[in-house]
Amino acid sequence: MNVAAEVFEVIWHTLAVFLAVLLVSRIVGKKLLAQLTYFDFVIGIILGTIAGAFVVQTTRGLFVLISPVVLAAAVLLIEFMALKSRAFRKIAQGEPLVVIRNGKILEENMRKVRYDIQNLRTQLRNKDIFDFSEVEFAVLEPNGQLSVLKKSAHLPLTPKDLKLDTQYKGMPTELILDGHVLTNNLIRSGLDFTWLYRELQGRNVREVKEVFYAALNADGTLYVDLRRDPPENL
Repeated sequence: MNVAAEVFEVIWHTLAVFLAVLLVSRIVGKKLLAQLTYFDFVIGIILGTIAGAFVVQTTRGLFVLISPVVLAAAVLLIEFMALKSRAFRKIAQGEPLVVIRNGKILEENMRKVRYDIQNLRTQLRNKDIFDFSEVEFAVLEPNGQLSVLKKSAHLPLTPKDLKLDTQYKGMPTELILDGHVLTNNLIRSGLDFTWLYRELQGRNVREVKEVFYAALNADGTLYVDLRRDPPENL
């Protein structure tokens, strides 16, 4: 067999395995992504092993190295087509599916993707929900995760609900990382080394290298964590 025929065979076998595994995964449904049980884990391992063995055993020599390249190209092509076509994206990736509406379980929708009540209960418990009646909407996402909107009566109170004023809470600015001062961050914060050393001395820190991490909070306070923290008083 000549080189061209070998290359074509590798490409054909790789694409055939890729499409077969993709088809089986779509048939299995979102359950495989939602909650990976021991059974699902075994099935996934078997599918991967069979697919890999088929490509390796039907390919000779270094031609097998073409297979990862073909797989990567196939994935990129599918992602590109999914961006361009909503219909293709629906086929390849699936769509969000409502499984609970106003506390009512939509069994027919769950049946479409082979998503059982045990998986639903497990994912709700992971979100600290034990009562279906608390749920306004529960949506099974294409990646198998469950998005939940509680009924307003079961949502925690927020400062906005109580009409309380709140202060802005921004991202901390790192000033020291692993014993090294991040000079650019210090300057952008409108501070200097004098201020930093004074703050460290106020915490009985003699040298910067003693600091593992230090960050300036949005309220202007400095958080400092030492490499060797002193033992807490018991």
